[in-house]
Amino acid sequence: MSAIVVTGTDTGIGKTVFSAGLAGLLDAAYWKPVQSGLDGETDSQAVARLAQLPPERILTEAWRLSKPLSPHRAAELEGVTVDPDRLVLPRIERPLIVEGAGGLMVPLTRKTLFVDVFARWQAPVVLCARTALGTINHTLLSIEALRRRDIPLLGVAFIGEAMPDTECTIAGMGEVRVLGRLPLLDPLTPMTLQWAMNTYFDKAAFDEARI
Repeated sequence: MSAIVVTGTDTGIGKTVFSAGLAGLLDAAYWKPVQSGLDGETDSQAVARLAQLPPERILTEAWRLSKPLSPHRAAELEGVTVDPDRLVLPRIERPLIVEGAGGLMVPLTRKTLFVDVFARWQAPVVLCARTALGTINHTLLSIEALRRRDIPLLGVAFIGEAMPDTECTIAGMGEVRVLGRLPLLDPLTPMTLQWAMNTYFDKAAFDEARI
């Protein structure tokens, strides 16, 4: 079994779209352990649509919280008890893409951050970073947080328009591998996403993600 954790330097950077693309590229299953916000399309539904995954390849969330807030706060407002120890990587017979909520330092509870769960799992992490102002700071801080906890970092996946100097700076100063860059797609469809992943990412770069 292989598992890859997809996290981001911030919220709203496109890691769900990347997760869908990676699930399609690796012929994988997908799991979003905690979903906050149930109005409209959920992340699991978006991945199923964009990666064209059958229902059995979308694993059920451990917690589904209605309010579009940080999981710790959404759970409190809804009277839900979240137990981080219950978050155990599912054992399945195909690659598994696991998407965290927001960035590394998003609280799961008042005492546990998502990065703490990732440290316990010890699964390889792909860090999604947008190519925009501020990304050097956010990305280098996220890399530092992962390494401080000895979490294996597979590499950085950029999302957005090409910013060669920014990408080179992060790769050099962060001493991290750049896995590729997912451009902004218009229209965003299963076909254009599949094309972008095959064009801008090398499937072989993810083969070492074994636990």
